[in-house]
Amino acid sequence: MRKQQPQLSFFQVWNVSFGFLGVQFGFALQNANVSRILTDLGADLHSLSLFWIVAPLMGLLVQPIVGAASDRTWNRLGRRKPYILGGALAAVIGMILLPNAPLFVAFMAPMIFGVLMVALMDASFNVCFQPFRSLVSDMVPGSQRNVGYSVQSILINIGAVVGSILPFLLTNVIGLDNTAQKGEVAETVVWAFYIGATVLLGSVLWTVYRTKEYAPADYAAFKGLSEQDLATNVAPKKSMIKRLHDFFILVKTMPITMRGLAGVQFFSWFALFIMWVYTTPAITQHIWGVEVKWFDPDYLASIGNVMPQAIVDAKGAAGDWVGIIFAAYSLFAAIFSIFLARLADKFGRKLVYASSLFIGGLSYISFMFFQDLTPIHVDLLITQVTVPTGAVYLLIPMIGIGIAWAAILAMPYAMLAGSLPADKTGVYMGIFNFTIALPQIISGITAGLILKYVFDNVASNIIVLAGVSMIIGGCLVFFVKEVNENESLVD
Repeated sequence: MRKQQPQLSFFQVWNVSFGFLGVQFGFALQNANVSRILTDLGADLHSLSLFWIVAPLMGLLVQPIVGAASDRTWNRLGRRKPYILGGALAAVIGMILLPNAPLFVAFMAPMIFGVLMVALMDASFNVCFQPFRSLVSDMVPGSQRNVGYSVQSILINIGAVVGSILPFLLTNVIGLDNTAQKGEVAETVVWAFYIGATVLLGSVLWTVYRTKEYAPADYAAFKGLSEQDLATNVAPKKSMIKRLHDFFILVKTMPITMRGLAGVQFFSWFALFIMWVYTTPAITQHIWGVEVKWFDPDYLASIGNVMPQAIVDAKGAAGDWVGIIFAAYSLFAAIFSIFLARLADKFGRKLVYASSLFIGGLSYISFMFFQDLTPIHVDLLITQVTVPTGAVYLLIPMIGIGIAWAAILAMPYAMLAGSLPADKTGVYMGIFNFTIALPQIISGITAGLILKYVFDNVASNIIVLAGVSMIIGGCLVFFVKEVNENESLVD
């Protein structure tokens, strides 16, 4: 017999997701700085997206495995928490080692070591991500689901704001050096990753120690599972062939809501991947006026791999400003997340989700209209900087991108969670990650070719392409069929 799952206080909901703040802190550092690190280590523009494929590939491989494993894990630490803690520990190792890639030149090329550390970090982040999503579904009752995922979105974006802006603060407040010649990593980036590793581990430990997962019998009673369901869930591991067979059956019979969301996810995450990979070169070229040739390894080799100091300074300043605008969209996302649950309750998830994606897509496209190389002195309260006027104008589209990002973090999961069988939430959340990882892999394979052969390595043009993709995703939201928890779960 199904029992009423207890309502959680606000701070209980907060504690469940608090560790995500640190995970996203680390993820934001990666998003804002990996392209910068890889180009400093020697990558050219059209190959950047290929290096970034490592991130979604790790998600594609890791999340379904971790999801299935966490569904059948019940030990003294909990059900999801062992994976959250283990992933955090591994991510910390990667975050400490990545910015020190030049130190390992005696063993391997810095570029290869950098890619390996990106793979380690992404695999570790994904070990954390999936159980955190499932933990909210496990712990938060259906009536509080909009609130639960909105709180998670707020925490994610708080972590992203601080993580994105950190290298800028270390340059302009602490006074660390933000420049790097080819084969080096800027001092600000090195220390930002050290600090991020500390925040990640501390916040995850908070969730692990402050959240008590339900015992198997209680969880089964709250979710309406039978004793047989529970016994199956904790049964010994099956053979690999049987597990693969069961996995493909789950994919084939996935809930109708998940199938509908797949198209939305494809175009949304295709756009996001382009933004994370190409914003740094886009604003360096479009706003700071650095010519495309300074991103060409062949040209750099022809002049001895030594860039003029003015180009080095411009690249460093643009790289720091990417942290500012990424922090800005995360800040706006955090603010919008406060109202997201209420808006979804009043106007419906579909309308809020679609509208947010439309706004985000138009904001990407508007990048083209903010080019102004005129220097302007900006007072940021904590420091003062001189940047091109166009750099300041870029804060305007960050509002719309923040709105879209908040919706992407919360609405698909809020729409999906009610349609998932309680005993398979983890594995289905892992399968759902295919709709995040696959579009990024496709974007990684194609975006560099599009940039090189269609846009002649002018990176601002591919940001416009991202905007068109997100608008298409918004249109597809209206074709998603939502399923309530008391309705049929599959087609």
